[in-house]
Amino acid sequence: MKEILLALLAGFVVGLIFAVLKLPIPAPPAFAGIAGITGIYLGFKVVGWVSPMISEFMK
Repeated sequence: MKEILLALLAGFVVGLIFAVLKLPIPAPPAFAGIAGITGIYLGFKVVGWVSPMISEFMK
């Protein structure tokens, strides 16, 4: 939970800085960004789940 709050705070601060400096936000459109992050997470988890099966199969 601490990591989530720190990540949220860091993102908030970066968003404030970009808004004050009138720069475009460094993120893709909302839904595309969420979909991309979800895909990265799921890909990471699938590799962690499948790797032991492949290792066992290769023995």
